Amino acid sequence: MNRSKFYIDGAWVDPVAPSALGITNPATEEIFAEVSLGSPPDVDRAAKAARRAFAVYSATSVEQRLGWLHAIIDGFRARLPELARMMTLEMGAPITFATERQATVALFHFEEAARVLASYRFEERMGSGIVRREPIGVCGLITPWNWPLNQVASKVAPALATGFTIVLKPSEVAPLSAMLFAEIVDDAGLPAGVFNLVNGDGPIVGEAIAAHPEIDMVSFTGSTAAGIRVAKLAADTVKRVAQELGGKSANIILDDADLKTAVTQGVHACYTNAGQNCQSPTRMLIPRGQREAAFAAAREAVAAIRPGDPLDPATTMGPLVSQAQFEKVQRLIRSGIDDGATLVAGGIGRPAELNRGYFVRPTVFGDVNPQMKIAREEIFCPVLSIIGYDTEDEAIEIANDTPFGLAGFVQSGDVGRARAVANRIRAGRVYFNGAPFDRSLPFGGYKQSGNGREFGVFGFEEYLEVKALVGYGD
Repeated sequence: MNRSKFYIDGAWVDPVAPSALGITNPATEEIFAEVSLGSPPDVDRAAKAARRAFAVYSATSVEQRLGWLHAIIDGFRARLPELARMMTLEMGAPITFATERQATVALFHFEEAARVLASYRFEERMGSGIVRREPIGVCGLITPWNWPLNQVASKVAPALATGFTIVLKPSEVAPLSAMLFAEIVDDAGLPAGVFNLVNGDGPIVGEAIAAHPEIDMVSFTGSTAAGIRVAKLAADTVKRVAQELGGKSANIILDDADLKTAVTQGVHACYTNAGQNCQSPTRMLIPRGQREAAFAAAREAVAAIRPGDPLDPATTMGPLVSQAQFEKVQRLIRSGIDDGATLVAGGIGRPAELNRGYFVRPTVFGDVNPQMKIAREEIFCPVLSIIGYDTEDEAIEIANDTPFGLAGFVQSGDVGRARAVANRIRAGRVYFNGAPFDRSLPFGGYKQSGNGREFGVFGFEEYLEVKALVGYGD
């Protein structure tokens, strides 16, 4: 497969200065495709195309935009198996997970955007005038590799619904599913220049997007360090910046919870997507007196995990995305051992039955001190830290003792008690008792986990300016 072109101004075009990049299958460590990295002139061409298209597209009717959204939805459904398989190849998501979660939840964002758009009030009476909501302009979207289509869709869908035009940079690690998505957008018949895609890395293409004077807003998902850089570059042109950054979510299991159920759910939630999930509950807080029972439940849950060939429908955990990520995780697991945490399950190296690919052993550490590196850094892999506490107040203090605030988890037999604890957790989302991920509710972080919100009507409004028409009359 060779995907050397970019999608700009309604056509697939050659890069200004081609620079080949091989895409590695993380399960085999072999290059299976090639793309070209872009450069600032490619971003400039895309941004100017988006600027030209904005005047026309921002004036389209709700009915027209609904028509395009539904055409994308139809195209997405038709190609869902192909999209899922591509994500399996480019970032290692097991094919069953890639189909049922990675691709399906990406589709949901377009369905949700269409639902919100159909009834959204862009104008309303207020005081002596009218409050009107209008698209900000051209948006630069910079997305990560861990949920490659979900993160694209969660940004593109509300941007298209609200009348934005777009310059998208998918992750250079996993760009191919986004390129298939660009084909779906092309088939949907959007006006030329409304959607543009330029491949490239963060330091060159990402920074060019953040700094470009024709781009009015940047929506970024990625590391906190990269998010800080994006915000600084965007400041010179006073762009709106929306960011979903790192996380180190705590899972507080209260003493009235069903411990085995709570621990089992917590392990599997931590290991979702091979732990490459920004809101993963990687810190499990348990009553100190339930230590042995929690360790036993965690070992049993880990034993049910099935690492292996991600193209096998029975596989439940694929590889990490890259050699760099694999090596980082090995260092962090070693640090947990060296710092004196109890190795409950897993450890250094690959699972015994696998001799290639960036697979890691699903790992659980117990007796973790909240100040250990494994309890403070976002590891982004299937490594769980179990931390003991004596009182509810101590558990909440430990949960909040982090620079991040993306998500929290509370397990309890008493809904009122769980809510009281959740209200004290400094995070943008809190899940109760294994609740599923609801994409109609707002998603975003406190503190260094970012700013702004995605999903549903809250994500919709992230892309809108507010205009007051004062004394407009009747």
